[in-house]
Amino acid sequence: MPIAERAVQEYYRVDDLGTAILAALERAGRDLAALDPAELAPVDEFHVRGRVATAELVRLAEPQEGDRVLDVGCGLGGSARYLAAERGCRVVGLDLTWEYCRAAALLSARLDLEERTTFVQGNALRLPFADACFDLVWTEHVQMNIADKGRFYAEIVRVLRPAGRLAFYDLFQGPGGEPYYPLPWAEDATISALETPATLAGVLREHGLRVRRWIDGTAEAVQWFRQALQRGPAQGRPALSLHLLLGPKARQKSENLLRNLEEGRIVLLEAVLERPSD
Repeated sequence: MPIAERAVQEYYRVDDLGTAILAALERAGRDLAALDPAELAPVDEFHVRGRVATAELVRLAEPQEGDRVLDVGCGLGGSARYLAAERGCRVVGLDLTWEYCRAAALLSARLDLEERTTFVQGNALRLPFADACFDLVWTEHVQMNIADKGRFYAEIVRVLRPAGRLAFYDLFQGPGGEPYYPLPWAEDATISALETPATLAGVLREHGLRVRRWIDGTAEAVQWFRQALQRGPAQGRPALSLHLLLGPKARQKSENLLRNLEEGRIVLLEAVLERPSD
């Protein structure tokens, strides 16, 4: 049964999120007129290993200056802004949650990146873009909420130009059993749609995508989480933290994700694939 779009939207809904982020920075003494993108990284790169993982995937995907990039499930736009600022890409971010798109546009404007980043509210299963119009499709920690993997990747392939690439950094079902909840993307299994890497590989083959890089990043994720959770209580909550997005259960969700990764219930993959040119 398909996961209900409305249920996923409701799970991620945070009212007036952009204003809350700017207020948190101001309380911490940051100059809002001279923000550094790194100051936003704790919250606007909402995935395991944060900015480090973004930079790593950029190196693997090798986007070129001027490339047109689609960031599916862009969240607050951190990765979109990184691609624009560091690689000179023109990035369109798409997210199911309207408030994320609004906050992403607000933050891009604060960083003078509004001309190279655009944010659109929409459904990844019905991408509102023409065929073959992107050089790179980018997605991080998104498909866990999407049950119809076939349609998800079919839409990605449709909007990729010939020889275009798909780069993803994502979480999948591991061999260790069902995961513990709550997790950052779901309170329970109702809106979670984890598949195994083997199932994913089959779906990608069915859609004609060729693997260029396929890396298991679970061990690095475990190490990062252990360090982050040990560091948090000792230093207190930073100006920006995932509590803004995950609410009062933020630490429990993070601890559960670490436990799932340690026990092999969830695995993390980063990969780059290519749409054939013929």
